[in-house]
Amino acid sequence: MASITAKALDTLEATFAASGREEKVAIIGAGNWGSAAAMIIGRNCAKLDIFDDNVTVWCLEEKVDGGNLTDVINSTHVNVKYLPDHKLPENVRAEPDLVKSVAGATLLVFVLPHQFLARTCKTLKGHLAENVKAISLIKGIDFDDSGPQLMTNVIKRELGIEACALSGANIANEIAAGKFCESTIGYESKETGALFFALFNEPNFRISLVQGVAAPQVFGAIKNIVALGAGFCDALEMGNNTKAALMRIGLIEMYRFATQYFQGVDTATMVESCGMADLITTCMGGRNRRVAEAYARSRLEKGDDHRTWEDLEAEMLNGQKLQGTGAAKEVFQILTRDNLLDKFPFLVTLYRIAFEGKPIEDVVHIPEEHFLPSSLTSKAAATVASA
Repeated sequence: MASITAKALDTLEATFAASGREEKVAIIGAGNWGSAAAMIIGRNCAKLDIFDDNVTVWCLEEKVDGGNLTDVINSTHVNVKYLPDHKLPENVRAEPDLVKSVAGATLLVFVLPHQFLARTCKTLKGHLAENVKAISLIKGIDFDDSGPQLMTNVIKRELGIEACALSGANIANEIAAGKFCESTIGYESKETGALFFALFNEPNFRISLVQGVAAPQVFGAIKNIVALGAGFCDALEMGNNTKAALMRIGLIEMYRFATQYFQGVDTATMVESCGMADLITTCMGGRNRRVAEAYARSRLEKGDDHRTWEDLEAEMLNGQKLQGTGAAKEVFQILTRDNLLDKFPFLVTLYRIAFEGKPIEDVVHIPEEHFLPSSLTSKAAATVASA
């Protein structure tokens, strides 16, 4: 991947040097992750000649201590609600008007809850510059009558523009603090992949490039469901061995789901940051794990009088949204429609614990034959049949 990146970057530099063109960046979303991403993007735009220095972030207006959040961000360079302990670069500016935020932008960075993407794109339609490209940092997928829909496909459908996808083991507060981590960019065009590589890559935020956009997005969505299982495991105090086993089982079903519904998913992508690493960090410290643990403890302690997902989300996440619960519902619906529940027993179990009252303890009740190699499964079945 390094050689591909180097060659593509050389081509980019030569192209921009000849044309004098600068890419102008707009970030769509100013939550916790959006603000951390803005820190990286702001620094790289100020440093690299191929980017316009100024970065605009669309921020949904909210009242904070009697003032507008965008005014507070622009005067203090701190997103006091979603990333309060870190300063944004001076060249990053918040804008409450969505259409104004993308004026003149040639690179769009989408980083908002997945359920708001389609309506946001509809608002932007007809207001974009020519030759705009996009990247999705959204950890989620949509579902419609035809099946799962990638965020990049939603962007293409609504706006008719090329879109890459970035996903990885990326807890926003740790990134903002400058702690070393990695992420993965999936691309269709090498040149566009290299452009977004230049926008995001830093010594403490290392980017790898992979061909294809499906795997990073599917893994990024389904791992949030698996994180619910990690939370249930922690509530039961089952320990690290059990959690590791559930993560491995979850990784199998993440890959199985990706290959069931999308073509060109490379097995090697599972060991990129967008696969195994993202699953690990989400199951160890992510919001879906934390809220799932609280939900399970409430059920174990209070029975039918337990706290709801909605109550816990409002109390624990400071305006952020759970992704695992919504994804669990949507995946269960599509698997039910396609008669595939038997192929995904772990994801189905997690849904039924979360929404149908299945005992929390059943998180470890996975059919043994589901995880044996197919040849062993068939031999075992024959042995049982002949006994």
